[in-house]
Amino acid sequence: MEKPAIQLPSIPATTTPLYQLLWRVYGYLRPYWKQTSVAYFSLLIILGLNTLIPQFIRWIIDTGVEGNRPDVLTWSVLALLGLTLVKGVFNYFQGNLSEIASQNVAYDLRNEIQKKLTNLSFSFHDQSEAGELLSRAVQDVERIRFLTGRATVRILEGVLLLIITAIVMLIMDYRLALLVLATMPFLVYRALFFGRRFRPLAQAVQKQLAVLTTVLEQNLRGSREVKAYVQEDAEIERFAEENKTWFNFSARSAQMQAVNMPLLFLIANMGVVAIVLYGGRQVIHDQITIGEIIAFITYVGQLIDPVRRLGMIIPAVAIAGSSAERIFDILDTVSEVRDEPDAVPMKEIQGGVIFEDVSFSYGRKKVLLNINFEVSAGQTVALLGATGSGKSTIISLIPRFYDPADGRILIDGIDIRKVTLNSLRSQIGIVMQDATLFAGTIRENIAFGSETASEKEIIAAARAAQAHEFIIQSPEGYDTRVGERGVTLSGGQRQRLAIARALLMNPKILILDDATASVDAETEHLIQLAFQNLIKGRTTFVIAHRLSTVRNADQIIVMEKGRINAMGTHETLMGSSRLYTEIYNRQLRRQGEVR
Repeated sequence: MEKPAIQLPSIPATTTPLYQLLWRVYGYLRPYWKQTSVAYFSLLIILGLNTLIPQFIRWIIDTGVEGNRPDVLTWSVLALLGLTLVKGVFNYFQGNLSEIASQNVAYDLRNEIQKKLTNLSFSFHDQSEAGELLSRAVQDVERIRFLTGRATVRILEGVLLLIITAIVMLIMDYRLALLVLATMPFLVYRALFFGRRFRPLAQAVQKQLAVLTTVLEQNLRGSREVKAYVQEDAEIERFAEENKTWFNFSARSAQMQAVNMPLLFLIANMGVVAIVLYGGRQVIHDQITIGEIIAFITYVGQLIDPVRRLGMIIPAVAIAGSSAERIFDILDTVSEVRDEPDAVPMKEIQGGVIFEDVSFSYGRKKVLLNINFEVSAGQTVALLGATGSGKSTIISLIPRFYDPADGRILIDGIDIRKVTLNSLRSQIGIVMQDATLFAGTIRENIAFGSETASEKEIIAAARAAQAHEFIIQSPEGYDTRVGERGVTLSGGQRQRLAIARALLMNPKILILDDATASVDAETEHLIQLAFQNLIKGRTTFVIAHRLSTVRNADQIIVMEKGRINAMGTHETLMGSSRLYTEIYNRQLRRQGEVR
């Protein structure tokens, strides 16, 4: 297959200075200062040994070899071996403890991201893509882990070793040292220049990788729809286009690194050339010893590897800076729906609900306009209207999935923004139109939100939702595992489990967002019979398209273009509301249900 041509895509500009991002990232190491301190102390010991060993080698050459003393050569080589072993021990502590600290940073960050994503309001998730968020929680956190662990250690090692080695070489022979060190500013400049150029490109690579993850995740999640609508080729082409963009960014990244690494090696090895050329002449003229020139070469050899790694790590720092920016974008997001500073837990409610001049917008689009109605505790309210008329928005405002732009909502006379979210939502049972189940057992899905429920209570809720019969006929009964999002169950079975889950909470307010839409007529009839007893004492909001639900409601609210068109019972609306009569004749009566 022919590879796509390498293009030079535009690179988005970064917004936060790198030093601010790194300062905040390193703040996550504070709780693990003990491990970090021991790791960096070990690094200092290693640097000291790296400074000592070349001097010891010089002494061995000058005294043992040049001095023709085999005894000195024997024990000094054994001592050199001992120093190498000691260095290995401290390398172990430095590597192990720095890695433990960085793993803890990753652990804390992932927990923070999960907590933040869980607590953010629906408006955030409405505008976000799952693949993008998954990329930040996994890949970006891993890059932060590398930065706070090995990357930082290697950077400190390279910088400190360069400084210490420069001082020692200047003391040994300042002329030869200056000749060698003259290459170092070029080395440092090249590394920093590369980092500045590479950071925005690294960010572009990461963002495009998140796009790829999103496309793939959507294809996997919607595989049935893709096949049903014969969109395999279109989806393959869409992924190929995004993959091509990622390839172009990655290829440009590889090109930059391919140029940078040889340059770093060339600059570093120029020092060795200088030692051999100039130092060799000094040895010939007896101005320095062979041991000294070997020590110089050893020092430069020690510098080449850290500087080489520095050339690799500078890009990693740039990438980690981009990752930090993406992670902190999530952590700094303020939820539009949150507890007020003076919010108090809501006491057990009765279920009276009042909407006072409530308006709501999705962005600039007005969805609800001046909604006013009152529902007494224990009443059943049916919401009717065309798609987009505002029915689902009304029921989403009651548990504060969103907050109204204007007006207020009262439960038992209390503004719901004055109470904590947990205390409010724990008293509201919700069955969404598209019931979501989790990969786990049927029992776990029913008990979701009611972890302390007994087996008896779980079975009672399943019976009430007309789910018990199909559950006990499943291979392992209540221990039968359902696939991700409940794909191993039919739509009606998923809805009944979701209803059982809501009923198990024993809520004072029950919200059914077209909860029987996926249930056949016979099963819905059985559920309605169960509901006649279950809704007693509960305030119930129902979005339904079946006549039986509407006719039995204490109050019917007819929505039209974000406004209340009419309110009343079935009998009163049939005589007073033209829109309700049209809905009745067009949608409800056709179901074949009779009075």
